[in-house]
Amino acid sequence: MSDDRKSYPVVRSFEARWRASEIVWLTRTAPVTLPLSIFVCGIPLGGAAARTRLLQSSVAPAPLAEASPTLAPFQHVRFCLRYPDECKSEATGHERIELTVETIRLLNLVNRDVNAAIAPARKSYRANLQDGWTIAPTTGDCNDYAVTKRHELLRSRLPSNALRLAVVSTDSGDGHLVLVVATTEGDLVMDNLTDAIRLWQSTDYHWLKIQSARDARFWFEIKLPGSAMSKAYRKVRFG
Repeated sequence: MSDDRKSYPVVRSFEARWRASEIVWLTRTAPVTLPLSIFVCGIPLGGAAARTRLLQSSVAPAPLAEASPTLAPFQHVRFCLRYPDECKSEATGHERIELTVETIRLLNLVNRDVNAAIAPARKSYRANLQDGWTIAPTTGDCNDYAVTKRHELLRSRLPSNALRLAVVSTDSGDGHLVLVVATTEGDLVMDNLTDAIRLWQSTDYHWLKIQSARDARFWFEIKLPGSAMSKAYRKVRFG
């Protein structure tokens, strides 16, 4: 295990807190637009208290589909070198998690606690080679939130094959990283811009590429339902 790996006190003992946590699991959604002036790499102005609590969609839960292989984000390659245990895959692991009440509680707990624990900050990967995706930093951007949530869910023994990072862009063209949890009730999105857990169809993001379910080091373009492929992969600045 890497010496860089750590955990937040607020998410350290899930088993003792699941039954005390509130289930934030609602039935409808109102999409939100992320204007360029407010968000860069999914960093909200105003901190956790300013995040909008979105609601779950009633859209049929079609899963995100892989299209053709594509290059992994460069910062994810660096991340795997720094945290090799985070990029291991399970040869016989489940690619979908049964969505039980306890799983819902766990997902909500991790999403809220990590959102609250990291202070949002912009990072300049090109200007500072020391910057990289980091687990459990004091301050960080959307990438740090996403990899920290995946790390905490792995520690809670959820299968790595069902926990997939995904690159999206907002309507303003900002790059953003989220965590997709593949469940028996659809692909759910854990996002630093909201404390609610949403089906991927309930977001207004442009879905670009996703981590492979079979090998966490590899990535695929996303094939959206009803289209030949997600728009030819657009270069998005996000690290």
